[in-house]
Amino acid sequence: MFVRPHLQELIQRIQEPRNFVQVVMGPRQVGKTTLVVQLAEKIKIPHHFVSADAIAATNTTWLEQQWEAARTMMDQQKMPEFLLIIDEIQKIEQWSEAVKLLWDTDSRKKRNMKVILLGSSRLLLQRGLTESLAGRFESMYLGHWSFTEMQKAFGWNVNQYVWFGGYPGSAELIKDENRWKAYVQQSLIETSISKDILMLTRVDKPALMKRLFEMGCLYSGQILSYTKMLGQLQDAGNTTTLSHYLNLLDTAGLLGGLEKYAKDIIRKRGSSPKFQVHNTALISAQRNETFRDIIVQPAQWGRMVESAVGAHLINHALTERFMLYYWRERNEEVDFIIEKGGKAVALEIKSGAAQSRSGMTAFQKQFNLYKILLVGNSGMPWQDFLKLNPVELFG
Repeated sequence: MFVRPHLQELIQRIQEPRNFVQVVMGPRQVGKTTLVVQLAEKIKIPHHFVSADAIAATNTTWLEQQWEAARTMMDQQKMPEFLLIIDEIQKIEQWSEAVKLLWDTDSRKKRNMKVILLGSSRLLLQRGLTESLAGRFESMYLGHWSFTEMQKAFGWNVNQYVWFGGYPGSAELIKDENRWKAYVQQSLIETSISKDILMLTRVDKPALMKRLFEMGCLYSGQILSYTKMLGQLQDAGNTTTLSHYLNLLDTAGLLGGLEKYAKDIIRKRGSSPKFQVHNTALISAQRNETFRDIIVQPAQWGRMVESAVGAHLINHALTERFMLYYWRERNEEVDFIIEKGGKAVALEIKSGAAQSRSGMTAFQKQFNLYKILLVGNSGMPWQDFLKLNPVELFG
C-alpha cells in the first residue's frame, strides 16, 4: 500500500510527550482516512475511530458519547494513553466548543487522551480552531496527490497526470474515460460542493456558485475581472457575492482565485483573480474531448500543462505555507510568483505552444526578486518541475 509522506510526521506528533489535538484537513478523496488507518496500524496505542458523516449537524451529544466511549475503553484496558479519531468533524455544529470542554476536562484529570480530527472543509475547521481551540491544536493539510505520488502508486506518466489529475480513487478508471468522467463529476465535484459547502455554509444562490465553478474550470490559468464574470453569468448578484463563492470553492480544495502580486495588501485584495483549479481532473472531467484528442492539440494541451503547474503550486502553497500570486500590467504578465519569508520567486511557464510574453523584464524592474525561473521550452522542463517541491526554490 502506498504511504504518503505525511504519515511519518503524524506518527511523530502522536508519540511526543506533549499533547495537542491533531487536526488533519484537506479536500475529499485525497487519503485522510487512509492516512489515519495506516497510523493506527503502525503505532501501539489503542484507538477508537468514528465518522460524523451521517450524524445530524446539531448532535453534539453524539460527540460527547464517542469521547466517553473512548474514555471507557481506555479505563477498561488500563492503558496510559488512548487515541480517539473523529472523521468529518466539521459536520457537527459547534464542534470546537465541545472538543475544547472535553479536552480541558481530560487535561485537568491528567488523562492522556490523544485526539485526531479529520475534515474536508478547511474554512469551517480553521474557524473553529481559531475561535475555540487556540493553543490546543496542531494542523496538517493534505493536498491533492502530486505527480510523484501518482507515479509511484499507479505507474502514471506525466501526460496522464496532466489530464487525469491527482485523485487516487479514480486512477483505476482511466481506461474507460467516460466512466472516469462520471465518477469525478458525481462522486467528487458534486459531493464536494453539496456536502462541503452547501450543507455547511449559507449560500443564497447555489446555482450561481456551481456556474462560477464551471466557468472557473473553463478559464483555469486565465485572469478574469469580477465585472467580466458578471457579464457571463446570469443572475450574478454582485462582485462581493462572486468573491465570497470563489473563496468557498477554494477552501473546499476545488477552485482558487489567485491575487495579483503587489507591494501592499489592499492592492492585492482588490485585484482581478486568476482562476486556478486545485486538481486538473476538475477540468478534464467537464470537457468533451478525451485524453487522446487533447494531447495532439498544442494550444489546448499547453493550457492543461500550465493548469497542472498551477495546481502543483497551489497545493504546495497550503502544505509548505508560502503565498502564491500572479502579476500583470497591460499586456505584460508573469504566470506565478511564490513568496515566503520575504523572498519572492517569479515563474514563467512555457509549455511549447503557450503565447510568448515579455512580462518578466518589466516585473523585475518593479520588484526585488530572490530568483526567476523559466519552466518549459529552453528552461527547466515542466515535467521535472512537477517532481519538485517548490519550497526548494527558496534554498
